[in-house]
Amino acid sequence: MTTSIAEGTLDSRITTAEPSVSDFLELMKPRVMSLVVFTSLAGLFAAPGQLHPVLAVIAVICIAVGAGASGALNMWYDADIDARMARTAARPIPRGRVTADEALAFGSVLSVVSVLTLGVLVNWVAGGLLALTIAYYVFFYTMWLKRRTPQNIVIGGAAGSFPPMIGWAAVTGGVSIESVLMFLIIFMWTPPHFWALALYRCRDYERVGVPMLPVVAGPDETRRQILLYSLALVPLAISPYFIGLGGIAYAAVSTVLGLIFLYLAFKVWRVREGREGDHAAKQLFVFSIFYLFLLFAVLLGEHIALKFQ
Repeated sequence: MTTSIAEGTLDSRITTAEPSVSDFLELMKPRVMSLVVFTSLAGLFAAPGQLHPVLAVIAVICIAVGAGASGALNMWYDADIDARMARTAARPIPRGRVTADEALAFGSVLSVVSVLTLGVLVNWVAGGLLALTIAYYVFFYTMWLKRRTPQNIVIGGAAGSFPPMIGWAAVTGGVSIESVLMFLIIFMWTPPHFWALALYRCRDYERVGVPMLPVVAGPDETRRQILLYSLALVPLAISPYFIGLGGIAYAAVSTVLGLIFLYLAFKVWRVREGREGDHAAKQLFVFSIFYLFLLFAVLLGEHIALKFQ
């Protein structure tokens, strides 16, 4: 009885406490935001021409804030299913640290401010792409695709693919084959990355009725799709070298990492039982983050070296 009363008191405190700065930062999905910032920097430095350092900093901050706004609005809309999934139950809204209305207001204000600031101070092509990214992620993916189709990640993945294109547009005021290629690399990376996670979190998605591919088509078909997308991703990720976007270092790193990615994807496809299957999926999921990060790190490093040589 004492334990129950104590737990009830603790829950009450969590529900009624004023939200902290860290709670609002958590709404912005900082880990996702950091990857967005990193890929946008690659687009910004890879773009031909120069952008004033102050405007470059403003552009990156706006892209980061826009990504954070998308995360907050996603958590607002998905609060009902987040509360029932082990992976997301500790998020600020399910835990009662932030109300749904606060998250909605926070995300909405950040969306408007980030788009207007980027458009007015940098250029409206970049601002328009940021607005498209936020709208795509919130309305098209979160509100429509996520709960209706097993292709949610495939189609919705475009939202997370725009940042390098926005960074490129901030400098050039337009888009090009190079920025589209960076977009496509992230776009093709997203399905094997998230489906690997969904394989060992399948029960979470099944419990809340989200039609992730393993829930709808089964784990075997998901493993097959992971392998097929990986086979398409790896040569695509090497191709920046052939159009001059990446140099020798990029070609070498993308080739080696690509072979490892394919090995892990093949392992996911081949190992289908119990803990070993879950372990293979976790390996691919973790490596996929490292893979994308290192690809864009090398690309960024090469272009920083070119600009400052």
